[in-house]
Amino acid sequence: MDMPLPDAAVIARKDRIAARLAAVLPEDGLISDPVALAAYECDALTAYRCPPMLAVLPRTTAEVAAVMRICHEEGAPVVPRGAGTSLAGGSLPTADCVLVGLARMTAVLEIDTANRFIRVEAGRTNLAVSAAVEEAGFFYAPDPSSQLACAIGGNIAMNSGGAHCLKYGVTTNNLLGVTLVLADGTVVTLGGPEGEAAGIDLLSVVCGAEGQLGIVTEATLRILPKPEGARPVLIGFASNEVAGACVADIIKAGILPVAIEFMDRPCIRATEAFAHAGYPDCEALLIVEVEGSPAEIDAQLARISEIARTHSPVELRESRSEAESKKIWLGRKSAFGAMGYIADYMCLDGTIPVSSLPEVLRRIGELSQEYGLQVANVFHAGDGNMHPLILYDANKPGDLETCEAFGAAILRLCVEVGGCLTGEHGVGIEKRDLMGVQFAPADLEAQMRVKDVFDPGWRLNAAKVFPLEASRARRAA
Repeated sequence: MDMPLPDAAVIARKDRIAARLAAVLPEDGLISDPVALAAYECDALTAYRCPPMLAVLPRTTAEVAAVMRICHEEGAPVVPRGAGTSLAGGSLPTADCVLVGLARMTAVLEIDTANRFIRVEAGRTNLAVSAAVEEAGFFYAPDPSSQLACAIGGNIAMNSGGAHCLKYGVTTNNLLGVTLVLADGTVVTLGGPEGEAAGIDLLSVVCGAEGQLGIVTEATLRILPKPEGARPVLIGFASNEVAGACVADIIKAGILPVAIEFMDRPCIRATEAFAHAGYPDCEALLIVEVEGSPAEIDAQLARISEIARTHSPVELRESRSEAESKKIWLGRKSAFGAMGYIADYMCLDGTIPVSSLPEVLRRIGELSQEYGLQVANVFHAGDGNMHPLILYDANKPGDLETCEAFGAAILRLCVEVGGCLTGEHGVGIEKRDLMGVQFAPADLEAQMRVKDVFDPGWRLNAAKVFPLEASRARRAA
């Protein structure tokens, strides 16, 4: 059966917009070929795919501003994209949008170690930021598991965290300023290295706004002196609940490790087969890392080990060398990739009070039985940022829908115990229709009014974050 041809008016509009964009971009800055556009049809939430109408790859803030002015005049929706690692569908295109990819904007613009900041373009990867200041003895603290690939602009959009956020905080705690291109192409600067500016803190509004308010093209980031040393301890337990109770006791004791990471048996087995990190055969595993002088590290690890022994660990192993520490962390950093070798999965991002870890892990196990799908748990246990991985078969009819229902049940559970829907992945399309679980209609209305101010045409990353029913009238207008 022949496929219907696109409407002539749609083709004419695409051609007109493409011609205008080509006039303000370098020769290789516009992608209009359907085959080439397929590379942008999804992000890391691969269950949903839709190629954009057009994609652009600007190299400067001025080019982004020119693109935004044209899209504003043409009434074209815009979807910003960093590295496309969003697990919540945050950079999923729509069929009528212009996708603005920042992958070519990777320059380091300024390094000031005396005042402890670095200014970079938004397409630079997270790990490359630390690499730029490593020789000077500094680092950038937020470290998402995807830090080798994820872009700083996307980190700002989703307020990303990482394994070491327990001590150093997430992106918003390490962001000093941004250059932001608004929906109409206006370029504004929010914040900066000089510290908090007078007036309304708009920088905090933009960080975590998921590209709903503008496109970040440059970022000024706080850098920190590298610690004198760091060392992890590996602790294995006979059950998830006991591991969760140990985490709660460590936090309750007033100890502040730089990281507390959790993995359960399905994840341990997959990771060990993939990375050969030397993990023990147990039901649950904690990686607890501390830092400081050798004496401080020894004292902290001794106290943590003392607490762990009250929970009868099946293994307790302190790292004694840098090579051993790297091996321990290699397993954790490889966890998502390792699970992908076993099955399709959906990675969630609910956050809960640390004291609720034992109860939530138990109830996730019960939900796994109820929905008939296996779940692997790997997450930042120190701040309660959970990442359950629900395993399913994308080729089995109905499995995706069951997986999504299971995921929604876990996220409702997180809110029920006093947590929230997301800790660092964002809402995107994955959680947009669950926003009403956490927020009352008046709360959502207040948030949408902020978007009204920045993007009155509702063309930036449309149909994301807010429940479709709640935003329908604004989007239709």
